[in-house]
Amino acid sequence: MKTYFQRIGRSLMLPVAVLPAAAILEGIGHMLPKNWAIAQFLQVGGTAILSYLSLLFAVGLAFGMAEDKDGAAALAGVVAYIVPRYILMPKNVALLEGIKVSQVAPAFTAITDSNVFIGIVAGLVAAAMYNRFHKVKLPMAISFFSGKRLVPIMSALSMLVVTAILLFVWPVVYTALIAFSKWMVGLGPIGAGLYGFFNRLLIPTGLHQALNSVFWFNVAGINDIGNFWAGTGVKGVTGMYQAGFFPVMMFGLPAGAYAIYKNALPERKAETKSLMMAAGFASFFTGVTEPLEFSFMFVAWPLYLLHAVFTGLSLAFAAFMHWTAGFAFSAGLVDYLLSFRMPLANMPYMLLVQGVVMAVIYYFGFNFAIQRFNLMTPGREPLTDADELVDDDPDDDKFTRQAKRIYAAIGGKDNIKVIDNCTTRLRLQLQDTKKVNQPVVKAAGAAGINVLDQHNIQIVIGTEVQFVADALSQLFNTGAPMRALATSAEPVASASVTATPAAKVKSVTEDFYAVASGEAMSITKVADSTFAQKMLGDGYAIEPTSGQIVAPVDAEVTSIFPTKHAIGFKTAAGLEVLLHMGINTVELKGAPFTIAVTEGQKVKHGDLVATADLAAIKAAEKETTMMVILTNMPLVASVDLKQESGQIEAGQAIAEVSTK
Repeated sequence: MKTYFQRIGRSLMLPVAVLPAAAILEGIGHMLPKNWAIAQFLQVGGTAILSYLSLLFAVGLAFGMAEDKDGAAALAGVVAYIVPRYILMPKNVALLEGIKVSQVAPAFTAITDSNVFIGIVAGLVAAAMYNRFHKVKLPMAISFFSGKRLVPIMSALSMLVVTAILLFVWPVVYTALIAFSKWMVGLGPIGAGLYGFFNRLLIPTGLHQALNSVFWFNVAGINDIGNFWAGTGVKGVTGMYQAGFFPVMMFGLPAGAYAIYKNALPERKAETKSLMMAAGFASFFTGVTEPLEFSFMFVAWPLYLLHAVFTGLSLAFAAFMHWTAGFAFSAGLVDYLLSFRMPLANMPYMLLVQGVVMAVIYYFGFNFAIQRFNLMTPGREPLTDADELVDDDPDDDKFTRQAKRIYAAIGGKDNIKVIDNCTTRLRLQLQDTKKVNQPVVKAAGAAGINVLDQHNIQIVIGTEVQFVADALSQLFNTGAPMRALATSAEPVASASVTATPAAKVKSVTEDFYAVASGEAMSITKVADSTFAQKMLGDGYAIEPTSGQIVAPVDAEVTSIFPTKHAIGFKTAAGLEVLLHMGINTVELKGAPFTIAVTEGQKVKHGDLVATADLAAIKAAEKETTMMVILTNMPLVASVDLKQESGQIEAGQAIAEVSTK
């Protein structure tokens, strides 16, 4: 369970990193004169982000909690979020219950109004559905919905169940909290303290809005915010449910952020500093606390409980001393300065003194709790081998840097048996493929991963795979320890292999031709998932009946793979084309192939480039499929096949490719 909450906390870092931008926009917008158009513009920009906080959480959690951090999980998070978000809207609840919209319980307005609880639940459900169903294969009749396509469907169905439960449970809980809040009103400063405590404690569920509606607005006749700014309350009393937040948000939480930074591991201090500085500034300047609170809310929940206690103490003390101030947006510096001269502001400067005290309490309280209970606040997570490779040797080329991360992600020398490669893939034999950290491999720039069995795995790199394989082999051969790679591995010399810059590519449409006589095929139908899933790019294929292999397009021969099973071309417009002869034919070491061209030679479509012994390939139990792949797809606007099936002759037009 502890690990699960830590994963939630780490997953939330992605959406949380967006929030300081919203806080800064809001802060500057509120600081400028209200009648300035730019002020309104900035405020609306910040509000736009904060208004979709729950959706950001749904996407971030779904993506982060998915076992391989796939975009399909993020899409499922969106689907899972919009189901309850729409169904529980008051107009739809009214329709379901057969009543007027005005009769719908206020709870449903609260739950659909940017409620982070819905976002958190949706993200967790979507991630669970992805982890459970993304590899499921359905019967042929409905096979289109297999795998990742099934995930959003299951997420929607699951959230329908959650929504049905909320339809009955949420109003009861909300109403109970309203009643509890009204009871606290009569407790004076103690009630203010309890309100502050539960206000923070309920933020993850969104139910803090129920408390706010009682104390800040006119649900129970208090209307603390409205009366303060209208000057219609009692000086020293009106504002008591707001004032205590200023010492916390302006001083306490930033001091807590400093404690979190001080307790970060030395190797993580730089990244922790950037997060804590941004979050602390947002809290101090604008009173937007989500970037900071959600950074430790789940990974170190006892610390968040302590934060709720400190907030309660701050509100209780400020109310007891009758020090009051108010806010229109939140308890940051901007609102503090605006409220300072309001008629009902009572000794607001004393809140600064209280703030200094709260800063001391927060710093030493957080510091003690983190160290005493070894709380995994940001920056204290144990380093992984891949984490320790962030600081590369400045002399490393891009292939060495990529190889280092892959080396660490697959378990280093102790887990590697054999390193090999074909035209586009690392073909590795490992002691145990279950030890591979697939997200780290993908983060290293791999286009895809195919786990064949317990010992064999293929990592799709692209046409530059040879240089990555060379660097990986050197790391393996020297026995480089993963914790010392940044200084112990010698840089690997590499050729200059780069995609043509988009600016240098001519915007043209080119005809591509069949490379052999035989059966035309869509690339999605070939018996190799790497090519079929277009991990390397779009293209087409031929199941040949003749071994005469011709050029697919007018181009220059740029590379001939040592095992002769693949040839690279580059057109005058800058398109990079890979002709891959057969599937897994790299293992045949070139025996069935005779190459008829040389590197640098210019060819016309239909010119003979190679001869393949189809019988020998089949005798070796390999597929003879001839595939043509456009490897620099960012430069391709469209690939339109003229023929996806049926017999075709070598040199016959088969596709039309347009560049951007």
